[in-house]
Amino acid sequence: MAPSSCFYMSIHLLFLYSSSQLISAHNLSPSAKALCPEDEMSALLLFKDRYEIANVSIGPLAHPKTLSWNNSRDCCSWDGIECDENTGHVIVLDLGSSFLYGPIDNNSTLFQLAHLEKLNLSNNHFNYSQIPSRVGELSRLTHLDLSASVYSRQVPSEIFKLTRLVYLDLCCNLHPNTSTNLLEMKAPGLRSLAQNLTSLEELLLGHVNMSSEVPNTLANLSSLRRLNMDACKLHGVFPSAVFNLPKLRHLGVGSNKALTGRLPDFNSTSPLEELRLPVTSFSGELPASIGNLHSLQILNLNSWSLPAMVEILPFSSYLYVSGCQFSGSLPASIGNLPSLTYLDIGGCKFSGSIPASFANLSNLEYLDVNMNPFTAQSISSLSWVWKNKKLTTLILEKINLYGKIPPSIGNLSQLVELSFVHNQLSGAIPSQLMNLTQLTSLYLRINQLSGSIPSWLMNMTGLAVLDLAANKFHGEIPSSISQLQNLQFLVVVENNLSGTVELDNFLKLKQLKVLILSFNRLSCRTSSGNVNLPQLFVLGLAACNLSEFPAFLQNQERMNFLDLSDNNIRGEVPFWVSNGSFNYLEYLNLSHNFLTGLHQYYPIFPLSMHRLDLSHNMLKGPPPEAPPYVMYYIVSNNSLTGALPPWICNLRTAITLDLSSNDLTGELPVCLGNIGKSLMILNLKGNHFNGSIPELLVRGMQLTMLDLSGNQLQGKLPRSLANCTMLEFINFANNFIVDTFPSWLGSLPELHVLILRSNKFHGDIERSQSSPMFLKLRILDLSINAFVGKLPVEFFQSWNASKSEMGNFTYMQRNLRPTSYLVFTDYGSYDFSMTVIYKGLELYYPKISEVFQVIDLSSNFFEGEIPSAIGDLKGMQGLNLSNNFLSGHIPSSLGNLTALESLDLSRNKLSGQIPEKLTELGFLSFLNVSYNNLTGSVPRGKQFDTFSNDSFEGNSGLCGEFIYRKCQDSWDKSGQPSTHPEEDRGSPIELDWKIVFMGYGSGLVIGVVIGNAFISWKHVWFEGNARRRRRPSQRQHRLGRNSWSSKFFNLCRD
Repeated sequence: MAPSSCFYMSIHLLFLYSSSQLISAHNLSPSAKALCPEDEMSALLLFKDRYEIANVSIGPLAHPKTLSWNNSRDCCSWDGIECDENTGHVIVLDLGSSFLYGPIDNNSTLFQLAHLEKLNLSNNHFNYSQIPSRVGELSRLTHLDLSASVYSRQVPSEIFKLTRLVYLDLCCNLHPNTSTNLLEMKAPGLRSLAQNLTSLEELLLGHVNMSSEVPNTLANLSSLRRLNMDACKLHGVFPSAVFNLPKLRHLGVGSNKALTGRLPDFNSTSPLEELRLPVTSFSGELPASIGNLHSLQILNLNSWSLPAMVEILPFSSYLYVSGCQFSGSLPASIGNLPSLTYLDIGGCKFSGSIPASFANLSNLEYLDVNMNPFTAQSISSLSWVWKNKKLTTLILEKINLYGKIPPSIGNLSQLVELSFVHNQLSGAIPSQLMNLTQLTSLYLRINQLSGSIPSWLMNMTGLAVLDLAANKFHGEIPSSISQLQNLQFLVVVENNLSGTVELDNFLKLKQLKVLILSFNRLSCRTSSGNVNLPQLFVLGLAACNLSEFPAFLQNQERMNFLDLSDNNIRGEVPFWVSNGSFNYLEYLNLSHNFLTGLHQYYPIFPLSMHRLDLSHNMLKGPPPEAPPYVMYYIVSNNSLTGALPPWICNLRTAITLDLSSNDLTGELPVCLGNIGKSLMILNLKGNHFNGSIPELLVRGMQLTMLDLSGNQLQGKLPRSLANCTMLEFINFANNFIVDTFPSWLGSLPELHVLILRSNKFHGDIERSQSSPMFLKLRILDLSINAFVGKLPVEFFQSWNASKSEMGNFTYMQRNLRPTSYLVFTDYGSYDFSMTVIYKGLELYYPKISEVFQVIDLSSNFFEGEIPSAIGDLKGMQGLNLSNNFLSGHIPSSLGNLTALESLDLSRNKLSGQIPEKLTELGFLSFLNVSYNNLTGSVPRGKQFDTFSNDSFEGNSGLCGEFIYRKCQDSWDKSGQPSTHPEEDRGSPIELDWKIVFMGYGSGLVIGVVIGNAFISWKHVWFEGNARRRRRPSQRQHRLGRNSWSSKFFNLCRD
């Protein structure tokens, strides 16, 4: 059951029991003289006989009331029955929490009780029955409670005829296993209810699917004291007049993400005690008039559904929904709410600082202000917090706090839960924390806390949660940790802890559910596992220097999350990892080890598994079969062989498929383009796939990243790529694709990276008729192809993303965390990667910065002048136009590229002088203008004084202080033709007509081919000798095999 559902259910049951007692209150009065009519007694007994007594009710007051029913006593004395004192008719039937199990329908004898005024059937199990329409015949009903009893389908409209109702509760009819809503109230149900049931005082409809707007007529229910419509799929604008209903004390419409609205000005006479709007889209500022709500006890605007409780793991998780849109400063008038005990504004957009007037909230027991963008402030500025001795829960997560935790925190003697997650707190944990004897949960992750883990923490035996992750703690983990016998969660990932850890010491903690020791400097050891072990749900032992699978894992039957990555585990994966022992396993990460294979008799992985990561091992043979409902399947950087298996096309729930950097062969199956809409990342780079690329046939596909580089793919690009409107990254480098420039990709609104390097693309780069084009493109690599014509000036004018130097200093990646997840788990992220020529080097980028901007059009047949429009791309960091036939002058507008770090214009036919304006490029660290026809003096100053002769050679008309030819007179410096008898070298890839005519006897065409082959040879020679190359890891192989020589010699063979 989801945590939010559990929360609503538990709160609801409190209301349910109180209302049950209210309904039964008259049982305390003297017994009525009139006896129960026989027909009503008979109807009740028949009703009793229809139901089993089963363990389907929860709560301290639950008991099987119908067991006391028999015909030897007057039915007015039966448990749960109340009769009219004068007539004896049954007027109250309270069977709430009575362990009833079975269906109910219109034939039920219950409807013979025509005088009923109060009916309570809550907290039973009516086996997915629809609420019988005959309930509308009980026209005297004033109270009707059908909550939490597994009713399903549409709420009958006959209920809206019960005009005497003052209490209606249909809440929390949830599926027992999945916690999904079962009841529906389709339009115009809510509108009809509001129009007809005008006497209502309490209306509880939580978890009834309505999928409708809230009618304004709801504000006409002037007697309403309690209104709950949590998780009803409401949308539209919530009527603000409802907030000011004269008798309204409790209002909750949380978990309706599409529900919008603003808070009104509140009246000073408002009796409102509880206001809950979590996980909605209410927006605007909190009005200062909120200080008028003098009776307010609970204010909850949080964006989070409640976190998973310790008792209900592993079946519960928590979910962050970016729903709270409240913004602006917190009004100081909140400090005028003397009755406030519960304040939760977590996950909103409040700014400024927390008002000092909060010090007046002397009755506050629960305070959560997490994840608001408050101004950075010292934790010492919250001195009022440490004086509030009634606080039981204090959550100050991610609110820009810095400084040391004050010793005065020890004053909060009633504190049960304390969280400082994701701030900039420093120093050691103060020893005064040991005064918090009631503390059960301590969250200190993602700070700058240092020192050793204090041994006195081990005396806080009430601790159930200890989270010290992502700090700077060092030293050993105290062996006395085994004293914390109530500990259920221990998380110390990403610190500087060291030493040898005996895992058996942790396994003595019989309540332990979550243990994460990953990414420290620990060496973990364990015994044979023949001990009485706790059943763990989460285990993280990444980078713990393990050399084998811990033996105790064989006995773990409830494991949900297992991370053994970055260790030294060798050999095969043992059979028990996938033999059914881990029936609940959802996450398995064995990456970065030395595994050679799976056990030869291994079965398929658990059906529940949604992430499998076996990357960076030594696996051989065919790809391990993926679980059928996997979302993230990552087996890259192994030695897998063979073709893609047929089952790959059945992975309909897949989000990430990464089989890159293996030795897979064969053609890509046609069905690969029809896997499912959910696929976001498809990475098959660095294999030996051949044949054509299949069309992507699924409309509405979520595909974001496609990398098929480093294969032997042929044919044309699939035109269906234009339908993948979410694409951000496309890489087809190092294949044999024969096509023209895909201008039709320019309409993709999110495309950031397009790499087509080293293929057989050809022809002019023509602009598509649609306009504008490639608006977000930041990285374009068309190098080593056969493009011709002029540089595409229209594209440069369209690339808005490159016209700004601003950007997010983040990386192109996708978070691998599923929508709902277990507390404390970290699923990591999938980083987009690429190889480009940058600063004269072939560089592999395992991560791609969002601000990185590069254009590489080198090694083609572009001609004409460099368009000055390139100077508008002010965010550009790398520009490579080398190895073409460009002519004319270097445009001075390149001096506007203030972020430029690398400029390569070598091996063209450029003439004239190097623009002085280029010296203004303060970040330029690589420049190559060699082998052109440039003249005059090389500019001096700033970065230009750091460039060597290699950057300028091959230009006989150039001179300068730092190059081989010095400027000796004014004639040289003026830029006029040189008088020195030095040979003009020109472009090294110029067509040598002597070679062409050498082949004249065999035909001019053959001569041209031989000439081009020789040019290709010269190009490869210069690539190898005029540049330094740095190769990426051995996994990034075969990145340069499509050289020009191979292209043209292939042409000769053809």
